[in-house]
Amino acid sequence: MRKFAGLLFLAVMLLQLSGCFAMMAAGATAGVLVAHDRRTTGTIVEDQSIELKAFRVLSDMKEILEDSHISVHSYNNNVLLTGQATNENVRLAVEERISDISKIRRIYNEITIAAPTSLMTRSSDTWISTKLKSQMLVSSDVDPTRVHITTEDGVVFLMGIVTPHEEESAVEVARHVRGVKKVVKMFEYLTEDEEISGDLT
Repeated sequence: MRKFAGLLFLAVMLLQLSGCFAMMAAGATAGVLVAHDRRTTGTIVEDQSIELKAFRVLSDMKEILEDSHISVHSYNNNVLLTGQATNENVRLAVEERISDISKIRRIYNEITIAAPTSLMTRSSDTWISTKLKSQMLVSSDVDPTRVHITTEDGVVFLMGIVTPHEEESAVEVARHVRGVKKVVKMFEYLTEDEEISGDLT
């Protein structure tokens, strides 16, 4: 955890740098953070590709999504859909179109039928996610780089590849962050033996 805290501090300091040195240092920091990730490098790239393709899909659906607010998050090729849709048909249409993207293993459709959240609510959601990351950093037994946090209208969604103990720790921290209405677990599980050996198969 101390090592990660140092990396976090370095990331902030990089914002004050310029030129080639900043780019080189940022690349080195990113490399170390990736090393903490339990996903393979290939899977990380696939997750980024899935999210990019999903963004394009949503852009193509802009007419029916005019009064909706949808977000797509991919972790280990599992896709989480959050936000608000005007009706059930729109909600299902988004899932159907996203499901056509290759490499997706599973889709969690958590889109609700409601008016889009306000900018104030979205700002609060961002604060909750940031606060939760920082709380995990200092007070839990789970590496925050191994948990993907999404907050939507006060509901926290947790994704990642964790041990049962790490799951308990992450959930416990999340439940005590101010503004959290509910915690939804979408973890994949690693046994303690697999954690020790580093074998994810």
